[in-house]
Amino acid sequence: MVIRTFEYQVLSSLDINPEKYRFLYKDSFPLIVSDKAKYVVHRAIKTANRNRSQFTSSTKTRSEVSGGGRKPWKQKGTGRARAGSNRSPLWRGGGVTFGPRPKSITKKINKKRKTVSITYDSF
Repeated sequence: MVIRTFEYQVLSSLDINPEKYRFLYKDSFPLIVSDKAKYVVHRAIKTANRNRSQFTSSTKTRSEVSGGGRKPWKQKGTGRARAGSNRSPLWRGGGVTFGPRPKSITKKINKKRKTVSITYDSF
């Protein structure tokens, strides 16, 4: 077993010039890792980054947009295309079809993997 301190940095923007790098955050944590279990370190870093992410952006669907209760025009006889609501995604002011929705994506490290390969001092 070897005690190592792992430091990683997350960039806020991908720029070609290294002088312009802006780091979103820097983090480090000490681990006791066997040489055979280096993949667990990768998993720990990926888990920390993923659990820090927030997916909170949202758009309204056709059922959440206000209005649109009445049929805009009758089904037949007008010469126009059929329409059931003026909040359809095809209409201006309508809902978004496949927009972003809030979601939770969290990863975990299995208990046995933690105890056998890694001991966290502060994580």
